[in-house]
Amino acid sequence: MSEVLYTYMESPIGRLLLAGDGKRLSCIGFPAGKGVVTPRPHWRRDDDAFGRVKDQLREYFDGTRQEFDLPLDMRGTAFQLAVWRELARIPYGETISYGELARRIGQPEASRAVGAANGANPIPIVIPCHRVIGANGSLSGFGGGIETKKRLLALERPGTIDDQPRLL
Repeated sequence: MSEVLYTYMESPIGRLLLAGDGKRLSCIGFPAGKGVVTPRPHWRRDDDAFGRVKDQLREYFDGTRQEFDLPLDMRGTAFQLAVWRELARIPYGETISYGELARRIGQPEASRAVGAANGANPIPIVIPCHRVIGANGSLSGFGGGIETKKRLLALERPGTIDDQPRLL
């Protein structure tokens, strides 16, 4: 097992945990919700790590970055990896439904499984799982909580997000 480094970053949605091997990001943990990540005993804190990640996240939160260019270490099942690759293709400021995401990976009957894979995304924001919403426009589950999902969507589409964002 390679060494896991971690640090924290303050953001408009709270304190984010960043973790990875020092070269590749493998985890972003939210400050609240089911996406809270606690450092494991074998992880080592290094507040000098992830400078590029912090810079790009700051640019995203400042509204000057729409795409991330970071080395990632994504680990999951083949199905999860397919879902996460497709999530990364959702353009900034757009939303799609779980059903549409299932269609895009060639498994139109798998919207529930897509929802589970979306929820297991270890690198939210960078892999934009917040851009997936219910077919009726509802803001269904999100690891950082619904309020965080609303804030991320509002950041990407100022003045257009309320409790019922539109599907594009």
